[in-house]
Amino acid sequence: MKKTVMMVVLMAFAVYGFAQEAKPTTKLNGPILTFEKNTHDFGDIYQGDQVAQVFKFTNTGNEALIITNIQVTCGCTAPEWPRNPIPPGGKGEIKIGFNSAGKMGRQNKTVTVISNAANDENTISFVTNILTKTPQ
Repeated sequence: MKKTVMMVVLMAFAVYGFAQEAKPTTKLNGPILTFEKNTHDFGDIYQGDQVAQVFKFTNTGNEALIITNIQVTCGCTAPEWPRNPIPPGGKGEIKIGFNSAGKMGRQNKTVTVISNAANDENTISFVTNILTKTPQ
């Protein structure tokens, strides 16, 4: 009798567990910032070189995307971004310039995009290795 009751209880738990509905994935409303790629490696450059990279993005949301600011970690990094709203499905570019004057060795820089995007994809980054410029 004990075995029968125990089997019924275990079967009830199993049926209950399998009967649960899967949680629906939540779809974000509003603008969604989606980068083609959000990292870049400039490789080796020489001290004093100025380099730049364009990060392309798409607003994959259902409202206009507005980029209000871009925060950089130092004055050696200069951002350029579209000031007008990007409509749903619209594309844009963020250009990040880097001046290696006064820098040496491996550099890891993170740039934060401040916008009304509903998602968390709000950073882009780059790395480079700065070599000593040989005197001429």
